[in-house]
Amino acid sequence: MNESGEDGLQCGGCSFELEQCRCEKIIEDFHSTNRILIELELLERIAGDVLTSLIHKQIETHIQDTCKGSFDVSFIPSLESWLSTVVFGWLTRLYSSGPDCPFTKKSLNTFKMKLNHLLYETYTKTRIEQLFNIIIEYPDSGAAIEDLKVCLEKTDLRQYLTTKLQNVLQTRLLHPGVNTSDIITAYVASIRALRHLDSTGILLETVTMPVRHYLRGRDDTMRCIVMSLTEDGPGELADELVRGEETGMQDPVHWEDWTPDPIDAHTKPNRERLNGRDIVSMLVTVYGSKEMFVHEYRSLLADRLLLQHSYNTEKEIRYLELLKLRFGDSQLHYCEVMLKDIYDSKRLNTHLHSEPNFGLASQVRWTNAPLIGNFKYATFQEFNCTCMILSAQFWPMLKEETLELPQKIKEHLNVYTKAFETLKGNRTLNWKPHLGSVDLEIELKGRSINLTVTPTQAAIIWYFQEKNQWTIDELSSTLLVPQTVLRRRIAFWQSQGLLRETSTDTFLLVEEPIGRSLKAPAASEMICEDDETESIMASAQDQREEELHAFWTYIVGMLGNLESLPPERIHQMLKMFASQGPSAVECTLQQLRHFLDQKVREHKLLFSGGFYRLPK
Repeated sequence: MNESGEDGLQCGGCSFELEQCRCEKIIEDFHSTNRILIELELLERIAGDVLTSLIHKQIETHIQDTCKGSFDVSFIPSLESWLSTVVFGWLTRLYSSGPDCPFTKKSLNTFKMKLNHLLYETYTKTRIEQLFNIIIEYPDSGAAIEDLKVCLEKTDLRQYLTTKLQNVLQTRLLHPGVNTSDIITAYVASIRALRHLDSTGILLETVTMPVRHYLRGRDDTMRCIVMSLTEDGPGELADELVRGEETGMQDPVHWEDWTPDPIDAHTKPNRERLNGRDIVSMLVTVYGSKEMFVHEYRSLLADRLLLQHSYNTEKEIRYLELLKLRFGDSQLHYCEVMLKDIYDSKRLNTHLHSEPNFGLASQVRWTNAPLIGNFKYATFQEFNCTCMILSAQFWPMLKEETLELPQKIKEHLNVYTKAFETLKGNRTLNWKPHLGSVDLEIELKGRSINLTVTPTQAAIIWYFQEKNQWTIDELSSTLLVPQTVLRRRIAFWQSQGLLRETSTDTFLLVEEPIGRSLKAPAASEMICEDDETESIMASAQDQREEELHAFWTYIVGMLGNLESLPPERIHQMLKMFASQGPSAVECTLQQLRHFLDQKVREHKLLFSGGFYRLPK
């Protein structure tokens, strides 16, 4: 219907009524004008930029609609086909003189090269924008990586990719809101995907450098790597460890296929490290040192062995054998001794409890590590002590806390010690009473509770059988436990309804439940979360102070012989003489300066003119 309201059909092209359609005339004039412009070689000069811009927008729209979010299919063939049929077909019609005309052929060839480049450039930028997601989904996104590899050879967007991906990694990964384990997972995916994208390893080295630097700054990086390598169940890093380091040689270099390094290769990379397929080794060398990995593994292994409260080491032996294939026997010798200690402890405990002469056969049980023990709580029963006996010089430093055990328990620990001395001759035991676990059976009015707690928690409830009410001060002086620690341990018994705070820092034993079901909670529920996840190893800071303290004897000897030395010379000599062996302590120059300055503040050293010396 036309504007006057009269019935009529209009042409969609020229907007005239169908009877007066001028489309053919317009097309004829259009082609006639184009022919003249082509003959004068003016068409591309006048309309070339407009055509290019129009086609570019259409290419962008088509690529976004076709490829967005789909990474498992290669789109290059379909895009090239679309460009050849749809876009070039339209251009051919635009050049009405036909592709056989010399002027038309020349113009179309010019446009073809330009639009091919536009297609690849647009598709490459689109994939680069999606590259983080492509990396995370690798190897399912292998087709998208292969497309991007082809596109980078045809475009000059390598530096654009590097900058863009570094910025995305910085924004989405390298900040405190992301867990270290998630950063490591993304880093592993980046290694795999970027190796596929760039076989030289230069792109991988350049893009992931900020990730490696950031991981070095996180205290839990190496621990997360070790845990991922030795975790139960399916895991990418655990699979890498089980798969084992590839022993095959590097692919031979074919000189005919050689290509120079890309322009962004500022330094010559370590080809063996970058091109190797061993992801585990790349993760270990984030810190640049296998020794640090082994040190962290020792701490984690110690935690696992001592927190499991059993003698089952089959799984840990398997992981150790796999790690020995990578790092050698000498690096992991201490870990072998740790596992042997657990095996020997099991054998020794069985022997001591089977011999009536040792006086342990009739006892029931307290577990305490390194002498780990369990104790069954009842007023007049004996206690059985099963221990993990550790070779102190081979184990990492354990957490130190004070705990004065009840006299009755100490007597039974002394019985075990004497039995051990009888069996081992000139060797004795140094107990760690605050470590381990205790199996308790508590009988109260109308209820009986079975649960597993820490020795400190067990000692607390023990004293409530002597009297029903204790203050924090009284318990602290009796148990020799700091009040802050004591409050946390008492909170567990409050949560179980066995203790109640009657006034500030005064606690009463609740023999009959008040306002609660008489049914006791399941033993599996009675686990204090704070202690369940708490490591029994000393903190990293405590271990570092202890390790640096081991250097002090060397430093005193050096300065005694050479009078005064600069920190650089001290550091060099420590690396030569004190930092040797599987348990060698690594100390940076900055850490050494900090340690020496601390000794200066303690008046144990003098510092003058850049030299340290002993006070006279």
